[in-house]
Amino acid sequence: MSRFLSDEYKDLTPYTPGEQPKIKSLIKLNTNECPYPPSPAVLEALTSEQILDLRLYPDPLATPLIESIADHFGLDAEQIIVGNGSDEILAFCFMAFQNSGRRIYYPEISYGFYPVYANVFGAKGKAVPLDGNLRINIEDYKNLDGTIIIANPNAPTGIALEPEEIEEILITNKDNLVIIDEAYIDFGGRSCAPLIRDHDNLMIIQTFSKSRALAGARIGFALGSPEMIKDINKIKFSFNPYNLSRLSILAGAAAMRDVDYFKKCTDEIQKTRDSFVKAMEKLGFEVLPSSANFVFAKNPKISGEAYYVLLRKKNILVRHFNKKPIEDYVRITIGLPSDMDALLAVTEKILEGEK
Repeated sequence: MSRFLSDEYKDLTPYTPGEQPKIKSLIKLNTNECPYPPSPAVLEALTSEQILDLRLYPDPLATPLIESIADHFGLDAEQIIVGNGSDEILAFCFMAFQNSGRRIYYPEISYGFYPVYANVFGAKGKAVPLDGNLRINIEDYKNLDGTIIIANPNAPTGIALEPEEIEEILITNKDNLVIIDEAYIDFGGRSCAPLIRDHDNLMIIQTFSKSRALAGARIGFALGSPEMIKDINKIKFSFNPYNLSRLSILAGAAAMRDVDYFKKCTDEIQKTRDSFVKAMEKLGFEVLPSSANFVFAKNPKISGEAYYVLLRKKNILVRHFNKKPIEDYVRITIGLPSDMDALLAVTEKILEGEK
């Protein structure tokens, strides 16, 4: 590090993103991207005329995109904000919504950016352990004294809470903001978006990176009360008013409106996931119940790290987290059926002792 780095950041441990390999022959099942291309409507929206307009700044209000999200959820435009991926929205929340005690609670095993942002923005991050089955226990989140952030379904486990359970957290934390990160909600979970009408302490964050196949466009959004959205906009316009490109705004609006294609893709991913889980269980794997576009699995015959390494040698990339209590698991993104068949074939050979 240089001698100019601020003291407060010298011990910062940054978020570690999943590997983005340059080798095309790899089967990439490590970063939960969609295996299908974006909606055809996206390609139609990105015309040569729009590309020529890249010389102009984008609409800082991202009006077409916000209107499409509002229509989809039956909300007002004032209840929505968009950002450069859901990560930027999360960062704005860590900046804007620290109470006087500056405490922010989140699951100990969850999205890796939560503790990073707590450190970056000077919050007192409070990691809440999962139970013995790697589940979030809602009793641990009742009557707290700070902001609460929960990924639902959780990552990397894929296990989802029901809206009724989250409503219990909301009711017992009327003076605390509860942020539900629904990055993976479209693969079998139930969104808490309808609860926004009755709970002004609820904010929902979603992304276009998974179910709408636009990870490269970097689009995230939040749903909440008009007052909270104004708060985040205050942060956004103090930081980066033009946080989404012209093309991302158009692509996101087109993808949001193509509900049929969205449903077709998410249905296919769930179908592939369910058949893959059955096949893995036949091979002796314990697979946690997933409502996401990935599964979390372990096998008593092989460590998580060894399984990850051997798959990598066979040009299959999954994600391993070398931390307790999940070091024996690997997270496997649901790809095309052919991708999952290839992984199963290699896994059989690995379990038979082939190196």
